[in-house]
Amino acid sequence: MAKWGEGDPRWIVEERADATNVNNWHWTERNATNWSSEKLKELLVGIQVENEHGSCEVTEVSKVEGEATISNRKGKLIFFYEWNLNAKWKGITKTGTKFKGLIEVPNLSDENDMDDLDISVSLSKDQPDTQLLALMRKEGAERVRTALGSYVIFLKTEFTQGMILPTANGISKQQPSQSKAKVDKTLIGSNCSKPSANTGEKIQTCKFRIRDTFTTSPGELYRVFLSQEMVQAFTHAPAVVEPVKGGKFHMIGGNVLGEFQELVPQQKIVMKWRYNSWPSEHYAIITLTFSGREGETELNIECRAVPKSEEEKTKEGWHRYYLQGIKQTFGYGTRLY
Repeated sequence: MAKWGEGDPRWIVEERADATNVNNWHWTERNATNWSSEKLKELLVGIQVENEHGSCEVTEVSKVEGEATISNRKGKLIFFYEWNLNAKWKGITKTGTKFKGLIEVPNLSDENDMDDLDISVSLSKDQPDTQLLALMRKEGAERVRTALGSYVIFLKTEFTQGMILPTANGISKQQPSQSKAKVDKTLIGSNCSKPSANTGEKIQTCKFRIRDTFTTSPGELYRVFLSQEMVQAFTHAPAVVEPVKGGKFHMIGGNVLGEFQELVPQQKIVMKWRYNSWPSEHYAIITLTFSGREGETELNIECRAVPKSEEEKTKEGWHRYYLQGIKQTFGYGTRLY
């Protein structure tokens, strides 16, 4: 039985598995508060930043106040979340002096864009001034913002699984989850421009390699490239990923698309890959090779058949939106070669 929420003009109905709800007609609601609390702690604790003055790390989420719910009405998902967060951080200078402080985020809400979040970073009482505070207010705050953006994406993908029931004709009405996070208008390659017509002219191509190191295992890094939820997290945009040989993928609102040609768990991924702006049906061949060593993974990327005119843009895109995006989102950061 439906009832009005106290002081809130929303229908509140307990979620139920109703076999007669074949057209997703009923309003159902799922409480995501407990899941969100744990996910926020998971994403925030362990965030690290470093510069020539020293390093800092988020060590604890000391306050998680708020709630989150997801409602389904006729196959449409409606998200509500509102959080007030406090976290503690510690820092140590190159000379060994230790500091501690507080991070406050009072307005993580479905009504606010990630760019509008208030992220306040301060030192604890009686702590002397330090240049580490500037590090945390700039790089630290941006890492926190990225982690909170990942929470929203996980809420709209991972937690919503199974909320849309099959319709009467057997076809689900669920649409790819949309992230509120803004997509940079310089996104790798183009701004979702239409594919160029294939004129039949020979395309001059090139090949290049990129090497990078991540502080995680080969298996975990391999999974990042094949998990739809994780791809959406580090690109901050909708994606579809079919993690099987011959499976298709498209990312960043259709800017990047392709197909997996070879998958060797924890070792290698080979894919056809292209920007939407490239000449129609022209694909580069991208080979990712994963090698583990002393708690780290070396990733070797070989890019072949890249249009020569797109070489620098493609290199920049892989560095910025894949490698840096993965490190910033999941905390696998080390030096870049």
